[in-house]
Amino acid sequence: MNLNQVTIPSVDVEKATKFYETLGLKLIVDSIPRYVRFECPDGNSTFSIHQVEALPKELRATIYFEVDNVDQTVLTLQQKGIAFESFPEDKPWLWREAHLNDLDGNPIIIYHAGKNRKNPPWRIS
Repeated sequence: MNLNQVTIPSVDVEKATKFYETLGLKLIVDSIPRYVRFECPDGNSTFSIHQVEALPKELRATIYFEVDNVDQTVLTLQQKGIAFESFPEDKPWLWREAHLNDLDGNPIIIYHAGKNRKNPPWRIS
C-alpha cells in the first residue's frame, strides 16, 4: 500500500491554491472553485483541496511537509509573506519543525526528520 493523496477542505479553493503554490506545490488539476490537486516537489504523493460551505469546527488535518533544510525553507517562505506560528526547533522525537496554519486554519508542519521519520531509535521490530 502507498499513500496516494491527502485531501483537505477549504471555503475558498482559489485562495488556498495560491497559498499552497507559494509553499512550493505544483498544480496539476485545476477545477477551481470546486477542486484542485498538486504534486509535491519530491516523491510521488499528491495533495488536493475540495470546496466546502463551512469548515469542520473540531477536526483538523495536520499536514506535514518534509524538507531538507527547515531553517532555509522558513526564511524563504517568510520572504514570500507566509506567517509562522513557531520557528524551527529541534523536538525530542528527533525532528526539526516549524509550525504555521493555512488560510482555513489547517495546521502545517514544515520539518526534517531524515532517517528518524521511519526509523527512530525507539522503533519497534
